[in-house]
Amino acid sequence: MRQSNPTIAVLSGKGGTGKTLVSVNLAAAAQDAVYVDCDVEEPNGHLFFKPLPREEETVSLAVPLVDEARCIGCRACVDFCRFNALAFIKNRPVVFPSVCHACGGCALVCPGGAIGETERPIGTVGYGVSDGVRVHTGMLRPGEASGVPLIRRLLKNSAEESRPLRLIDCPPGSACAVMESVQAADYCVLVAEPTVYGAHNLAMVHELAALMHKPIGVVLNKCADGENPSEAYCAAHALPVVGRIDFDETLGALASDGKIAARESERYRARFSSLLQSVLKEARHEAAVDPQR
Repeated sequence: MRQSNPTIAVLSGKGGTGKTLVSVNLAAAAQDAVYVDCDVEEPNGHLFFKPLPREEETVSLAVPLVDEARCIGCRACVDFCRFNALAFIKNRPVVFPSVCHACGGCALVCPGGAIGETERPIGTVGYGVSDGVRVHTGMLRPGEASGVPLIRRLLKNSAEESRPLRLIDCPPGSACAVMESVQAADYCVLVAEPTVYGAHNLAMVHELAALMHKPIGVVLNKCADGENPSEAYCAAHALPVVGRIDFDETLGALASDGKIAARESERYRARFSSLLQSVLKEARHEAAVDPQR
């Protein structure tokens, strides 16, 4: 783990576990931090932080642009594309930009040089500051096939910040967008609910983080009396539990109102500051055990 400005990724196997609650409050407790909302399909971290001033830039992909006068009808571009973003209809190539992954391969294989590129906007990335926290948010346009290009831009831009801590609020689940979000992380915090379904989803993101050779700690959220299958999963797989958050109606009400609990009361600030210290302590321990991570 980098000692000066570590990157902590917060994951969950599904939406609604408290992933954004944890990451937003950890960033607020740190005070001087970078918060990156990589859930570009449904970003909501900015609703808590309300960063100002809001700066935005458009992110575009380079998609094929066919010069029909130079096309020789060989279909090499259509045969190459594995995403079916090109078809040959009525003796001419037709591009379907919404499913193009912007790999540029069709232009490389075209023997007649008939394929160029044009820019297609896929979303925006925004920036702002909220009480010392630099907030980065991406917003994917509806209907787009992948938010990975937006996530890459967010991570690139946020890596240039000179803050002591970067917190990545990952998309839920374990798909490509999550893998892209986790790549830059020094340590992964997995947020899990105390249910059988919660344990199942914990196992899913645990497998992902382990495959990517990331050190892992678990935050058990919404804890109550009785059995906790997610805690049992942690015990069975020797996963460190770095924190527990009790089922708390007041905490839930604050989140529902778009408020950051760590900024609303000293009690919650102390609770999330303690959780942050536990996460950083465990992350440093893992880095000491395996310096190559």
